[in-house]
Amino acid sequence: MSIDHQIEPSPLGTKLTRWGGLVIRYGVVVPILWIGIAKFTTAEAQAIMPLVANQPLMGWIYQILSVQTISNAIGVIEIVAAVLIAGAPVFPRLSAVGSVLAIVLFLSTVSFLFTTPGVVDHTSGTPLLTDTGGFLVKDIALLGAAIWTLGDALQASASRRSRRGVPEEGSLVQ
Repeated sequence: MSIDHQIEPSPLGTKLTRWGGLVIRYGVVVPILWIGIAKFTTAEAQAIMPLVANQPLMGWIYQILSVQTISNAIGVIEIVAAVLIAGAPVFPRLSAVGSVLAIVLFLSTVSFLFTTPGVVDHTSGTPLLTDTGGFLVKDIALLGAAIWTLGDALQASASRRSRRGVPEEGSLVQ
């Protein structure tokens, strides 16, 4: 004989989770937006050039487009991603698209840790991140935040659909 005990959620835990989610969401929006805006400056275009140029899947693009054009295009993608992620409370499906864009952006920047010369300094005998490496390594956490925002947006979208009586995509109910 089993007794079904339901554990009540902690009110504090629930509030902290809600607030933490807001910090995660807008904590990824702010840097993407800010850095996206910066991509329209010559200084930022020049700063990212060695990162992009040394990435085997991306470096070829400089043979076709100028340094500033590439930086501007990345800036547009970053700004669009940030705006879409920020709109999650109103447009969760569009927010999911923004999250996918952010995931692709952060996978790209994390790859720079492995493709850019001089990211790690080995001269002391202990591998230490250089300034460039330190700048890039934070994108691992931002990648995790973008993955979380994607999951959150997909859950919010599914919840809205079920409240309207629309079958969830992929369900057997038609």
